[in-house]
Amino acid sequence: MMETILITGGTGLIGKKLSQMLTAKGYKVIILSRSMPGEKINENTDYAVWNIKNETIDEEAFAKADHIIHLAGAGVAEKRWTAKRKQEIVNSRVKSGNLIVKYIREKPNKIKTIISSSAIGWYGPDTNESLKTGFTEDAPAANDFLGQTCYDWENAIQPAKEAGKRLVILRTGIVLSNHGGAFKEFKNPLKFGVAAILSSGKQIISWIHIDDICRMYIQALESSNMKGIYNAIATVPVSNKEMVLALAKKFRNNFIAIHVPSFILKIVLGKMSIEVLKSTTASCNKIKNAGFHFLYPTLDAALTALKKEDEDAKKI
Repeated sequence: MMETILITGGTGLIGKKLSQMLTAKGYKVIILSRSMPGEKINENTDYAVWNIKNETIDEEAFAKADHIIHLAGAGVAEKRWTAKRKQEIVNSRVKSGNLIVKYIREKPNKIKTIISSSAIGWYGPDTNESLKTGFTEDAPAANDFLGQTCYDWENAIQPAKEAGKRLVILRTGIVLSNHGGAFKEFKNPLKFGVAAILSSGKQIISWIHIDDICRMYIQALESSNMKGIYNAIATVPVSNKEMVLALAKKFRNNFIAIHVPSFILKIVLGKMSIEVLKSTTASCNKIKNAGFHFLYPTLDAALTALKKEDEDAKKI
């Protein structure tokens, strides 16, 4: 019998790729959306409507679900962090989590597993200790905007455990994909032959290739022994300077490397510049110990694959 996965945030960067991978494996996917789109991705993908503000989820879709993958949340880096935008970032995560928990408690369902996204924004800036060993999952939440957002985000979905559901939370790093997210922002200056290193470039980026994060969700889904919180990042975090220069060498023959001073980033990005300049080294030991094998453990492996995908897409 084909199992049904209900996905929130299914039209986002991870959601799109993950939906394709799940249906390719024989799962049925129902994407919760604010409105019904015109066409289906394939015959094993359906859409259902939910409304976070009105606290409603299509009850028929909810009753069909064997598992929930909860990816919904307003993009952290899409707009300047005004007070209004910050509230949107928090509400989109917390209220959606509250709604899922409400339905689990109050509506008939056969849901076994909930896998929720979170972010390594949970951790504060690197310490001497974290630079050596990486932040582990039991570290406390940072007392800054993203740290507290992640804290509230994770807390919103935690009661699913008390309702008897297996809960897995993946704290995701910077996702490398040709189709959006931070990677595109790193690549953009290269169109003009510029490798833009942010400030000193020493700040550490904990990253993961899009295929590996999707495979991690699938492993979390299929491994009943996986419970609790895992850092979803590759084995070798790199500095901003290493990331930018490796990218430039892979995607451009000739380029000029420039350091963008932090005061310019503060002018352009506002409060979000704090996160861009923050160094976060996280540890992936826990997910490796759960038996996860990375396809792209190193930055070079990830960039090589992304370049090939980029070149193949241009041939079509």
